Amino acid sequence: MKPDGDDTMATESNATLAEALPALVQLRRDLHSHPELGFAEHRTAGIVAQALRDLDLEVHTGVGGTGVVGVLRKGEGKRSVGLRADMDALPMDDCSGLPHASTHAGAHHGCGHDGHTAMLLGAARLLAGQDFDGTVNFIFQPAEEGLGGARAMVQDGLFERFPCDAVYALHNWPTLPLGQARTRPGAIMAAADRFDIAIRGRGGHAAQPHTTPDAILAAGQLVSQLHTLVSRRIDPAESAVLSITRIEGGQSHNVLPAEVRLTGTVRSFDPAAQDILEAALRQTAAGIALGSGTDIEVRYDRYYPATINHAAEAGTALAAARDAGLDAALAPAPAFTSEDFAFMLQARPGAYLWLGQGRGADERPLHHPAYDFNDDALPLGVRWLVAVAERQLGS
Repeated sequence: MKPDGDDTMATESNATLAEALPALVQLRRDLHSHPELGFAEHRTAGIVAQALRDLDLEVHTGVGGTGVVGVLRKGEGKRSVGLRADMDALPMDDCSGLPHASTHAGAHHGCGHDGHTAMLLGAARLLAGQDFDGTVNFIFQPAEEGLGGARAMVQDGLFERFPCDAVYALHNWPTLPLGQARTRPGAIMAAADRFDIAIRGRGGHAAQPHTTPDAILAAGQLVSQLHTLVSRRIDPAESAVLSITRIEGGQSHNVLPAEVRLTGTVRSFDPAAQDILEAALRQTAAGIALGSGTDIEVRYDRYYPATINHAAEAGTALAAARDAGLDAALAPAPAFTSEDFAFMLQARPGAYLWLGQGRGADERPLHHPAYDFNDDALPLGVRWLVAVAERQLGS
């Protein structure tokens, strides 16, 4: 049973959240209408910084590019916690047709970072009105979508300038029903690698294939061979994915092109699997080049490591979810999607949580052109972030 003081504080916090919620919904939809791509979140960062200043927080801008950190200190305690939200949009068009749809061609909040930003601002408002003993660092990160904004913030001295005993983040999860929360110790999201392959012949007439190495034929053989690597090079007890996502080559029906390009991704959880797959991909490309007479160039980029939750902090994340009234349970398996919060978890203990926002059969998945964040999840995320801070600081 909680002491009466805790019940009173919870009642006051819920009242504050209810009062703040209409403005948070309005803010979230405004951000959705004005999405900004990675490292160009100038308007968004300005809105965040001003909202934090309005709460009398210490505000730092330009962290890792366009990142913003708000610092809330109370009492004399030395304990500290970081709460992170991402701010950037995806480079895609918004096809939702909603009144608050994107007004910027080629930019769309198709992953819900507008919701994450609004939730963290809501948590800052609630925590600013509470008593606790320690420091909360509200971390608003740029460029999560493939550009490594978390790495940029860490390299800019994030945790030296704003010490955190632990750091936490959440992501809306459309495949989970609204009100559910899931996380797990260990791997929660996969490492993400990208490969770009250029296959070069000489080009020539399609009616005279014997006169030139055929880059398209070599590309076809390479695609087939690459898709056998996981099943034949990785232990069946491990998990990995290799996918070819783009093929470009040729402009005419009667011309053998001089060059064909392939792009794809590899996802895994174990650095040893990364090593095996990169080496096997390069070996396979070299073999196809030798057999086809083409020249094959491979560029391989391990751009995000696996997101690895620390066990104690994963437990705190689940306990905070229960404090927030969520249906919290261990995630049965990690996801093959990736997340650059991994860089923060490499630097500090912490955990990453999936927050359900599913509305049923009509729910759009992440990165869908008609995706929209579910505003009913806003108060749930705010309460979880507040509960994490309360547990971490022992308030």
